[in-house]
Amino acid sequence: MARLFGTDGVRGRANGEILTSALALDLAVSAALVLTETGDFSGRKPVAVVGRDPRISGEFLEAAVAAGLASAGVDVIDLGVLPTPGVAHLTAALDADLGVVISASHNPMPDNGIKFLQRGGLKLDDALEDRIEARLGQPWERPTGADVGRIGFHRTAVEEYAAYLVRTLVKPLAGLTVVVDCANGAACSAGPLALSDAGAKVIAINNDPDGLSINDGVGSTHPESLQKAVVDHGADAGFAWDGDADRCLAVDAAGNLVDGDQLIAILALGLAEDGLLHGDTVVVTVMSNLGFVKAMDAAGITVKQTAVGDRYVLEEMRAHGYAIGGEQSGHIILSDHATTGDGILTAVQVLQRMITSGRTLAELASVVTRLPQVLVNVPDVDRSRARTDEGLLAAVAAEEAALGGDGRILLRPSGTENLVRVMVEAPTHDQAQSVADRLAEVVRQRLSLPV
Repeated sequence: MARLFGTDGVRGRANGEILTSALALDLAVSAALVLTETGDFSGRKPVAVVGRDPRISGEFLEAAVAAGLASAGVDVIDLGVLPTPGVAHLTAALDADLGVVISASHNPMPDNGIKFLQRGGLKLDDALEDRIEARLGQPWERPTGADVGRIGFHRTAVEEYAAYLVRTLVKPLAGLTVVVDCANGAACSAGPLALSDAGAKVIAINNDPDGLSINDGVGSTHPESLQKAVVDHGADAGFAWDGDADRCLAVDAAGNLVDGDQLIAILALGLAEDGLLHGDTVVVTVMSNLGFVKAMDAAGITVKQTAVGDRYVLEEMRAHGYAIGGEQSGHIILSDHATTGDGILTAVQVLQRMITSGRTLAELASVVTRLPQVLVNVPDVDRSRARTDEGLLAAVAAEEAALGGDGRILLRPSGTENLVRVMVEAPTHDQAQSVADRLAEVVRQRLSLPV
């Protein structure tokens, strides 16, 4: 049986075959049982906070999670609609023993997910998730009477989270006009509030959290409307979040997209200038553009690269105490302020950098010259041999030699299907496309599955 937990909790079509209210309740009970087994709660009940994004399925899933936790003797604090990093922050700020996020992040509205956070707002490690999954459906002693949990509401969660974001600044953002694309998601209240309280003039778009339109052609996966709005309003910058606001992409005053690599570079250089870049190191995934790596190298900053996924970035950061890491997609972790990726925090800190440096977003982003990047998916192949087939490795080596230091090749076997991704970066798009097409053909010839 496949593992229920993925790289970011349990996700799927809400009310479909897997992610049902029954599963949500059972997962919450299992989490509560594991929590009580691993913690010392003599004389008190465990406390959990629960928050969600605004998609409609979150309403019944949150109710099921709260019911499961309370039935297992856990007191529940309902945070309501709040970004994932806001739930993480309040897990720590309210001294809760467990945090639960109901969200499918950037996925379309019909999907949803359940993610657990441990004390301090940190993601659970694989071992704890495995223990929760193993307890599903197992017999347990149900508390009764006064031993069941209570469910209460924390109605100032948005305001407290926004106030915390403002406190991360050293100077106000007065004089800046900013457009924010809230993706009709969890950032609709907290994002504009934090930036306006920090002193910026804020224009919010896609800011109707009706439960149905989250991520629908808007937000960080569809920044086109933000690009137009920034230009139309003559704004200094724009920021696009995803449904749960753990990602952030930006737009400069001319409407040009500023991706996660560029945002990480801006923030890393600022931290280095302030003497706060621990180990003079930044952590990114293997998908970060070679232009980013070259920019960091020129600045004397070491780049550590991990497998794709913010989980792996965070693991590397925590292992060595690094201050910043993230992904090209805009999932950026600033460990001095947060335990997970935080799109609103990213926007706040980038705007702070504009204020303290006196430079525009375009000027700051220009430190990274992005190389054209082409990705070709090759289906129906034996992905297990992608890193061992001698003929394929020889073809990759020959193409890398031809590119020299001016390009990069990455073969990424899918983790779930018979597919290999061929990623190529080169000085021109045509060159990258040619190399990718040639290598894709080699993959087909060498790794094709028998008919």
